[in-house]
Amino acid sequence: MTHCLVGRAEVEMAELYVKPGNKERGWNDPPQFSYGLQTQAGGPKRTPLTKRVAAPQDGTLRVPTSETSPGAPPMGPPPSSSKASRPPPVRSCTGSSVDSTELPVIECDILLEDVLRPLEQALEDCRGHTKKQVCDDISRRLALLQEQWAGGKLSMPVKKRMALLVLELSNHQWDAADDIHRSLMVDHVTEVSQWMVGVKRLIAEKRSLSSEEEANEEKSTTTAEENQTMPGI
Repeated sequence: MTHCLVGRAEVEMAELYVKPGNKERGWNDPPQFSYGLQTQAGGPKRTPLTKRVAAPQDGTLRVPTSETSPGAPPMGPPPSSSKASRPPPVRSCTGSSVDSTELPVIECDILLEDVLRPLEQALEDCRGHTKKQVCDDISRRLALLQEQWAGGKLSMPVKKRMALLVLELSNHQWDAADDIHRSLMVDHVTEVSQWMVGVKRLIAEKRSLSSEEEANEEKSTTTAEENQTMPGI
């Protein structure tokens, strides 16, 4: 198993897919689009089926040019062949016949500690500024995340998005972290529903704490500048 960092582009591409649906859905139910495809700007809109095409004024029926173009081969049964078509021969795949250019797929392993440690650090930063009951609930949710991760109950897409969420949280990119949280709740709700509520609350509390610290820092800077401009100080 190879350890590697998760790139933003890789996770964004992983979010653009069509889910086949869950087991409770019927076999003929339409597929579900991922959160990334739902929020992505769509292409050109199709013409509504209720829009009517205006009839020609001269009353003649116009035939598409593709149907009347000269030189098109006449439609008919395929020419008979003296030899019956045979399927291509199938070769048995053995160890010596495998193409040497095929490379093994190396899956990146996202470490639990790389995701859990920044979340726990963010929780410690919020203690003293957030209610104890809220902090205890967040801590309990993070314990569920650790338990499910260690038990192999989380898929690789969930791990990759959590790694990116932690990165955005550490960089104080609150909107980006919250958007990743929503994508996980939409695309992988059965995996993350038990502990993602705590992650969402942690993002909100850390964002509020950061705004409060920035306001205090700005206030201190303004006070220091005013003291420097006052005469006799």
